[in-house]
Amino acid sequence: MQIRAIQQEIDVWVRANGGYWSELSLLARLSEEVGEVARAYNTRFGGKRVKAGEGLREIEDELADVLWIVLCMANQQGIDLEVAMGRVMEKVRARGSTPAATA
Repeated sequence: MQIRAIQQEIDVWVRANGGYWSELSLLARLSEEVGEVARAYNTRFGGKRVKAGEGLREIEDELADVLWIVLCMANQQGIDLEVAMGRVMEKVRARGSTPAATA
């Protein structure tokens, strides 16, 4: 599925379910979700122990939650992330560096 198609699917769902949260609420939610990615990494690769009754957090699910919020933010701002990612990839290729090094 293309990014644009995912953005459209999310937009339809969000609008059918009450609309987008405010910009600052989305930003706060992004911070929460990134924290959950950090926790998943720390339980998987770091020194954090899993609490009783708590399974290992699935990194892929947490990353998908981050992506969901980022796509909501893009939709709310009228940003086509497929186009934006194309520009990022052009920049990466021109620099001859890895994507992680461009952040």
